[in-house]
Amino acid sequence: GELRAYQGAGASWLARLRDAGLGAVLADDMGLGKTVQALAVFKGRTLVVCPRSVIFNWIHEIERFRPDLGVLLYHGPDRALRPADITLTTYATLRLDAEVLCDVDWDAVVLDEAQAIKNPDIQVARAAYELQAKFRLSLSGTPIENRLDELWSQMHFVNRGLLGGRRDFAERYERPMLAGDAAATERLQRRIRPFVLRRLKKEVATELPPRTDSVLICELDDEERKLYDALRLAARAEVVKQIEGGASVMAALEALLRLRQAACHPGLLPGKSASTSSKVEALIEALDDAVADGHKALVFSQWTSLLDLVEPHLEAHQIDYLRLDGSTRDRGAVVGAFQDEAGPPVLLISLKAGGTGLNLTAADHVFLLDPWWNPAVEEQAADRAHRIGQDRPVMVYRLVAKDTVEERVLDLQQRKRAIADTALSTGAQALDSGITRDDILDLLG
Repeated sequence: GELRAYQGAGASWLARLRDAGLGAVLADDMGLGKTVQALAVFKGRTLVVCPRSVIFNWIHEIERFRPDLGVLLYHGPDRALRPADITLTTYATLRLDAEVLCDVDWDAVVLDEAQAIKNPDIQVARAAYELQAKFRLSLSGTPIENRLDELWSQMHFVNRGLLGGRRDFAERYERPMLAGDAAATERLQRRIRPFVLRRLKKEVATELPPRTDSVLICELDDEERKLYDALRLAARAEVVKQIEGGASVMAALEALLRLRQAACHPGLLPGKSASTSSKVEALIEALDDAVADGHKALVFSQWTSLLDLVEPHLEAHQIDYLRLDGSTRDRGAVVGAFQDEAGPPVLLISLKAGGTGLNLTAADHVFLLDPWWNPAVEEQAADRAHRIGQDRPVMVYRLVAKDTVEERVLDLQQRKRAIADTALSTGAQALDSGITRDDILDLLG
């Protein structure tokens, strides 16, 4: 395969840092081909750590772009480490076999979907920091999903000490930036600029067809509304009590889970059953139209139980479909069947299993069934279809239940986008930190 001009420029940039003994964060927008740019500069014995869902994607790209390199898959119960040009492993295996992998002097270590180490305190991040390598490379279209210290973790992996220790980073950059200090933002950008390369699709992949995002508002029926309103009152009382009792934000978020489920389908709630929901009806209607017009669609949800509830409706409407979730054994076969022109027009995907690293350009419609506070996760999902290789305009629909917590989630997403944009661009607007107690009470309305 040939590199595009911007990919060639990215590979040259990586090679310069590699030869200078410095690490790099390649933070190009999702779908711009970070894998092939990385492959172009592989020299010597290289370890690639990635989510399990993208292993077959790496194997495919190696066969296509670097067939000269031998590959060892270090994963699964019978794994054994032996010399190879590229050793492919998963974050789970790195966590389990940290001692074995940290004992090797690698020429290069690559973390793909490196937001996996965004929390510096988790075991897998600590294991990644301990890996020995002449060149360290982090690949992530979303290096900051929620908080600035996620950027610290990436930089600590690629160029240890560049941003000081965590406390130092918080004092010199994070706190002043959250207070709206433009000088601190500029200081941070200047410090990381030589080691971070981020290009957006609209800048470099100008041949990509447009992507249109829209919100499909669903109105709850009378029964759903009664159930939702009763749950909202109970949840608000519970959350206020938890927060006053000093409970963590995460504990309060748990209380919101039932509300979010009620907005999607009563059948998701314990002890409740329902054959359908307003949101599922709206989805099926939209899919019916899309399929009739010759389109293919991806349907994402965080809950496999919601995908279970969608399946009978697809069958009743004679809409052929495939499914990809955490239990899928052969992801490559599912992706291949969907990408085939003659394959089924709908692919149901759990956000966790299929939100990253997959190439699903046969689809030009994307439906997100349940909004989540982290917009980066939804962006990753939408970009399975809107990436290089796509030759039709892409429609992304967020299904949102009217007058529910979901509408407020969309507002919260906007604030979170500001965090990532400010640290990685030249803007100097004030930043917002993660979800606060006030945010949660606001979400409950």
